[in-house]
Amino acid sequence: MNFQKISDPEFRKEIEASKALKLFPAGSVILDINSYINYIPLVLSGSIKVIRTDEDGREILLYYLTPGESCISSILSGLTQDTSKVKVVVEENAEILMISLQQAKDWLRKYPEWTDFIFGLYQRRFEDLLEVVNAVAFQKADARLLHLLNQKSQLYKSKELSVTHQQLADELGITREAVSRVLKQIETEGKIKLSRNKITLL
Repeated sequence: MNFQKISDPEFRKEIEASKALKLFPAGSVILDINSYINYIPLVLSGSIKVIRTDEDGREILLYYLTPGESCISSILSGLTQDTSKVKVVVEENAEILMISLQQAKDWLRKYPEWTDFIFGLYQRRFEDLLEVVNAVAFQKADARLLHLLNQKSQLYKSKELSVTHQQLADELGITREAVSRVLKQIETEGKIKLSRNKITLL
C-alpha cells in the first residue's frame, strides 16, 4: 500500500495539518544505527536507502524507499522504544514527512488505513530482505551487481547511472576491486558500457 493513496478524508486532513515536511539533500543521514527514533520518515519525493553496517563499518544495502513509502524498521523500533537497527540515508534530494512517534501511535488507534499501510510495508520489506539474503547466500557477484544496477536504473528512471565503483562496493558489502573486476566482466558480456563514474545499461 502506498501512503499517498490514503482515502480517508479526515486522515488526509490530519496528515496535511501536521506541518512536518522537511527537505533533505542527497547524502543526508536521517537515522543512524543505535540512534533513538523520534520521528518516522514518510517519503513524498526523491528516494532514500536503508542500509545495515557491521562492526568494521562495512555496509550492505537492504532496500530503497520511494515516494509513498516509509521505513518499517524505523516504525517498529520507534513504536517499541528500541534503538535503530538500520542506517537511513537520502539517495536523491527528498521531501520527507517526519511523523512524530506519538502521532504514529494515535493514528494506529484512529485510522485503519494507517494500520493497513504498516502491515503492507512489513510484508514488502520482508520480501526485500529475503531477496538480500538469497543474493548474498546463493548468487554470484555478477548477478548481485547487475541486479543493483537495474534497481538504480528503475529508481532514477534512466539507463545511464552516475555512480562510482566504491559506491557500488559499499552497497553490496564487497571490495571496490571486486566491483571493478565484475563490471569489466559484465561489460565484456555486452550488458553495460563503462565510462568515468558512469555506467550505461544496454
